[in-house]
Order: sequence, then structure tokens, then C-alpha cells
Amino acid sequence: MIDWFKQQIGKESAQLSPSFTGRWLNGKLTGAEEGSLTVEFIVREEMLNPGQILHGGIATTMMDDVMGMTVFSLGRKDFFATINVSVDFLRPARLGDTVIAKSQVIRAGDSIINITCELSHTDGKTIARCTSNLVKTKF
Repeated sequence: MIDWFKQQIGKESAQLSPSFTGRWLNGKLTGAEEGSLTVEFIVREEMLNPGQILHGGIATTMMDDVMGMTVFSLGRKDFFATINVSVDFLRPARLGDTVIAKSQVIRAGDSIINITCELSHTDGKTIARCTSNLVKTKF
């Protein structure tokens, strides 16, 4: 599965994502390694809060989406759903900014996967970071 993701580098989520939310976020995959993906997003007007900075819920959604994609890239046959997310918000992002989400699997067990994601500016300054656990789910 990671080979498929590597072939998608440079493409936007609007072309790739099976998720409506992923298509709406429309990130561009810029890196794919075993247990880690890097995705760039452009902050659009509908992503801002009333203070005219990136809404915390949208920032969290960006990271959650990238972490879910990362777990999918592991090639597991089962679906893994997020069971918790803990986020620290450190800096704002503004309209038109390019923000970069980079995930890293910390531990991939049989039924629970622990993963982190950091959202940063292009200069490397961290906007937000989160940790999450995803659990194997049957529909």
C-alpha cells in the first residue's frame, strides 16, 4: 500500500480521497514513508474562525485525516477508527498560508495503533501537534 501512496505524491485529495471531508480539505500529498505521510494544505476562508485564524477544529481535522491515511497506508485489511485525539495548539495560521501535516506511527499493535501528527508552517514552526489512538473496527 505504501507504494501506491508514493505514486500519488503531488496529487491533491480532491482527486484521491474516498472521504468527503478529505476531498473538502484538499491537501496535497508531498511525502510517503513507511508509517509516515506528509500533506500540505492551503488555509482557505471557510477554514477560519471569527478571529481570522485557522479554526482549531479544522486544524484537528487536517491532522486526523492525515493520521487516518497513514494507518490506511500500512496495508491492514481491517478499518481503524479514531478513538481519541489530544491536541496542543501553539501558533496561528492565517488565510492563504500553506500548512504541512506530518504523521508518524509510534506503535502499530494488532488492534490499536498509536500515532502522532504535527501541523507546521513552511518555515518549520509548529502550529499544532496531536496524538491519537485508532482501534480496529468491524462494520
